[in-house]
Amino acid sequence: METNIPKERLWSWEDLERTIYAHYQDPNLDLVRQAYDFAKTAHGEQRRYTGAPYLVHPIATAVRLAEMELPLNVIAAGLLHDVPEDTSATLEDVARVFGEDIANMVQGVTKLGKVKYRGIERYAENLRKMFLAMAEDVRVVFIKFADRLHNAETLYARPVQKRARIAEEVLQIYAPIASRLGMGDMKGRLEDAAFEYAEPGAYKEAKELLDKTVMLREGDLAKTIQEAKRLLESAGIHAIDVMGRKKFLYSFWRKLSRYHQDVNKIYDLVAIRIIVHDIADCYAVLGVLHAHWPPLKGRIKDYIAQPKPNGYQSLHTTVFDETCGIVEFQIRTKEMHDHAEYGIAAHWHYKANGDQKPRKTMPWIDELAHIQKEMAAGQDFLQRLEEVKLDMFQDRIFVLTPEGDVIDLPEGSTPIDFAYAIHTEIGNACVATKVNDQTVPLNTELKSGDMCTIITNKSRRHPNPEWLEFVKTSQARNKIRSATKSKVKQWIDNMMKK
Repeated sequence: METNIPKERLWSWEDLERTIYAHYQDPNLDLVRQAYDFAKTAHGEQRRYTGAPYLVHPIATAVRLAEMELPLNVIAAGLLHDVPEDTSATLEDVARVFGEDIANMVQGVTKLGKVKYRGIERYAENLRKMFLAMAEDVRVVFIKFADRLHNAETLYARPVQKRARIAEEVLQIYAPIASRLGMGDMKGRLEDAAFEYAEPGAYKEAKELLDKTVMLREGDLAKTIQEAKRLLESAGIHAIDVMGRKKFLYSFWRKLSRYHQDVNKIYDLVAIRIIVHDIADCYAVLGVLHAHWPPLKGRIKDYIAQPKPNGYQSLHTTVFDETCGIVEFQIRTKEMHDHAEYGIAAHWHYKANGDQKPRKTMPWIDELAHIQKEMAAGQDFLQRLEEVKLDMFQDRIFVLTPEGDVIDLPEGSTPIDFAYAIHTEIGNACVATKVNDQTVPLNTELKSGDMCTIITNKSRRHPNPEWLEFVKTSQARNKIRSATKSKVKQWIDNMMKK
């Protein structure tokens, strides 16, 4: 019998109302209140598996959507997302009262919830449904993230045998997709909520170490923050905010594993974020910090000039402070900060408050949907899943072309992967490569920040099949196989003509 089981927070209308007023300017709550009343009536006396009133869950979902400052109709859909599935009210009832747009979002969430497989089949089916939902309307995925986050936060009330499976699903599907949507805050919260149940031993060890390390540095960090504020004020730079940021627990544990459990090698364990008004101020702040604290060599990263593929922008610098030791600063505008925390959800917020209607998807999401449609046959999808990994689920590196363009690749990628990421013909014609102006073997593993030059021979039209032994990306592997098959077919055709 388990003891010390936490009680679920009983989210209320007042919590949602307070969150909306904190994040929106002069909001009209009529639609949200109408959705709340509708959900309250529909769910009636229903209870969750935690024992709490069922209405607590849609309210918690709506609160998280409000924290992302999504349009109020998305919050309304969040309140209604379980109504057609779990109550006597139908989707037609929702459409009649709230219109087709909200009903379509609710229907999209309902579709995502219906997974009829187990094991790897369940994993594959979940992925396919997420890709389709994102391609059709990414707002559905925002609601699903908020729904899944609250469920992950209440895993303690699930049967023990179900916890690990649900937690793994969060870590393997939902968190990586949140990351690729640029939703750093959602990714971190999903991972931390699931970590405890996916790997209980590692969770306990990581939490104790992180809490202890942060506690030891808290006082010194506060002094460094005050000193940074003083420096900016003296330079005439008005910062919107200067704040400390503790690393998410799961992210800390993964980095700790890469550094062989040496916590002293993790420089961004606690970072200081400086939020300013415009890009010019970002670079001015960088100059002020470097004039006072010496920067560590190789630790200055300009993600403003070269954003990450998921849209992330910031200036990062790591400095040495005699009081606090090694400290990472992250410098960004308010808009960059919102995009870093909420990703494409912030894009919806900014566009919804302007003249331009936001796109319901992103180009790479369309590509993912195309991939899944090509692999519509379930068995074919399963056979390729382990090989493909859809590259988005791996740690990423960012490699530069000689022209300064950034190519996003999974960790462990080689110059051949890089070449095929640029163009199929460049990959097929590759004969040599330079990394940072040094000639290297074609199977060299690239690192973030490398500049890669591909040397081609125009007379070469087919790749070397031996490249399949070391390429990392599914794109490169598929192109090599396709070109090799084409070469074999051409040879056979020529032989038949003789």
